[in-house]
Amino acid sequence: MTHELVHPPKARPGDRIAVLSPSFAAAGAFPELHEQAMRRLTEVTGLIPVEYPTTRQVGATAEARAADVNAAFADPEIRGILAVVGGDDQITVIPHLDADLARADPKPFLGTSDNTNLHHWLWENGVASFYGGSSQVHLGPGPGVDEIHARSLRAALLTGERLEITEPGESEDIGVDWADPRALESFGEREPTGPWSWYGPARSVSGPAWGGCVEVIEWILTAGRFPFAPDVLQGGVLLIETSEELLPAVNVARIVRSLGERGLVGAVDAVLLARPPVSDFTRRPPADERARLRDEQRDAVVEVVARYNAEAVVCVGVPFGHTRPQWILPHGGTITVDGAERRIFADYR
Repeated sequence: MTHELVHPPKARPGDRIAVLSPSFAAAGAFPELHEQAMRRLTEVTGLIPVEYPTTRQVGATAEARAADVNAAFADPEIRGILAVVGGDDQITVIPHLDADLARADPKPFLGTSDNTNLHHWLWENGVASFYGGSSQVHLGPGPGVDEIHARSLRAALLTGERLEITEPGESEDIGVDWADPRALESFGEREPTGPWSWYGPARSVSGPAWGGCVEVIEWILTAGRFPFAPDVLQGGVLLIETSEELLPAVNVARIVRSLGERGLVGAVDAVLLARPPVSDFTRRPPADERARLRDEQRDAVVEVVARYNAEAVVCVGVPFGHTRPQWILPHGGTITVDGAERRIFADYR
């Protein structure tokens, strides 16, 4: 990858971390869950959460949400930024952000889903970030914080260590409805997981990661916010995951096909496809149907990747994105995908 990125310095316990709602203000809609998340954030990291005017303001304008992001980057006492959750209109926030502030004092930014917009904005402006870490999804709900999430959260914000990305052995597509008091103490319906699926040559590759929620990547490219030639991703690792909107496999494959036509799939050395959610609050197919839907997405994406890049090492089923438990992964940082040993390592520097 030829695009040079700054890796923001790590925070230390006792430092302040901005907690923002650049998309949906779930913190305001479900305050008890948010407050539990803030307590757990301090317990897990030692950092002190700082809220901003729109953190709990449901329906805040794009300009107001952008002002909070700018203020967090401008404040020298803030040493990290965590998004509460995703949403569906962060694309309208991006034009109001001040890149000079982010470049002047880069800070680790964590978020998933619609926050792909902010990850790509930071990446475009030369700042690495971390894909994952929505507090309303991974810190607030349930009886506690999943171990793999806590480990990668600390690595991203505090330690900068290198971790092996492993399979936790269980997964849930969606948790308990946040309006239900049981969400404070209960996980969603979890099921056992199997081994990941590997494709492509049996070789080990390492490179900077780029990607995110594939539906949002499509929006970003449509808006013309990827002003680079494909070789900017040369030797990188493409991260692909899908949202709770449960996009059919054929639609996911079409987006990946467009990335192939753009030359982006052909540029990378590896592709990580996350375990996708295949159920929501209104639809939970039987277990065999859920497995079939995951297999359909896997087969469709693998076929498209092979068409554009037969030499890419591909791993399917990695727990990042929209399922839980979830690893936070570097965006711009180095990931090693070993197709021979069938292992994955991430550098959180």
